[in-house]
Amino acid sequence: MKALQLVKYGNIEDSLAFNEVSKPDVQAKDVLVETKAAAINPIDKSIIMGNLQSMIPIPLPSSLAYDVSGIIVDKGDEVSDFEIGDFVYARVPQEQMGTIAEYVAINCSAVSKKPENISFEEAASIPLAGLTALQSLEYVGIKENDKILIHAGSGGVGSLAIQYAKAKGAYVYTTTSTNNVKWVKELGADRVIDYKTEDYKTIVANADIVFDTLGENYTLEAFQVIKQGGKVVSVIGPLDEESAKMFGMADYKLPEELSKLISDKEASYKFIFMHPNGAHLGELKSLIEDEKIKPIIDKIYSFSESIEAFTHLASGRAKGKIVIKIK
Repeated sequence: MKALQLVKYGNIEDSLAFNEVSKPDVQAKDVLVETKAAAINPIDKSIIMGNLQSMIPIPLPSSLAYDVSGIIVDKGDEVSDFEIGDFVYARVPQEQMGTIAEYVAINCSAVSKKPENISFEEAASIPLAGLTALQSLEYVGIKENDKILIHAGSGGVGSLAIQYAKAKGAYVYTTTSTNNVKWVKELGADRVIDYKTEDYKTIVANADIVFDTLGENYTLEAFQVIKQGGKVVSVIGPLDEESAKMFGMADYKLPEELSKLISDKEASYKFIFMHPNGAHLGELKSLIEDEKIKPIIDKIYSFSESIEAFTHLASGRAKGKIVIKIK
């Protein structure tokens, strides 16, 4: 079968190639999915550039990407929740990375049936970003009437986090650029802040939650806008000590400046590393079928245009998700 593979670390054009590879073996708890569509994410770009070698060591060449939708064509002996012919979607586990390929084997615990009211391309756009949003906001216990600031509302994670927060009844502030204000507002955000003309720190005050998708100074500034005892959850800021231990960093300490901000605000801070979860995808499936969440796609590329799709991802200008149609 054909797959897009990372053959060396570096810039996109020189590091990727289409190769003929063996169809994946199906283990007892796996389903084999004929890929209809895959989606790419910023983590995929970071892997290509070699920025995550210490955290995510992979043998080269390796097939790329994590998001997939397709049809089950085979399954292992211990799989009871799915049947051959089921339409499914998933964020595959790290060890099964490689969804820009004609077939992918996936542990059934990471799989959910596809929402019935959207296409394969739309379904492929959901898993990684949707799970990141759900797991982050559920960790901080988002609930009705919470005030939440979600940075980068036009991005893949931000656009789904806005919709998830609104489905929970929260009041949503979000930041975006001038060109995206109108359509981000249409996602349901209550106050869209144009970061090119407005300073969000003068608008947001006493927020219950900040969802940090930008890192660096934005992580620190979150503590200016949360209430006393508020919560900051980040997918890109410094690790918290519990997450560091998960990565084997037993002696890790929070940066001193961040630690002081947390103490002064009597706040909580958590770094979320999204994990594949078919049950959580089932929750998102229900919200999509109830039309409380809709997929946001920037552009769909053909399989043969996969490298161009990564070039577009690297530009940082996508509104929503970039999808590759495999079949």
